[in-house]
Amino acid sequence: MVDDDRYCVDILTQISAINASLKQVGFRLLEDHTHHCVADAIKEGDGQEAIGELLQVFERFAK
Repeated sequence: MVDDDRYCVDILTQISAINASLKQVGFRLLEDHTHHCVADAIKEGDGQEAIGELLQVFERFAK
């Protein structure tokens, strides 16, 4: 779009849509990770480490 000299607002709108899509994919991955990896770690007795890692991911993802 930039190479085609498109209107700046159109480019910014597309960037916003891409960011929203990536955030949605991220939330789905985070949900899957929580339900599987973190839950399994808790069942196996490694819950503290898994929860700590999950909180770090939330912190990075929230930025």
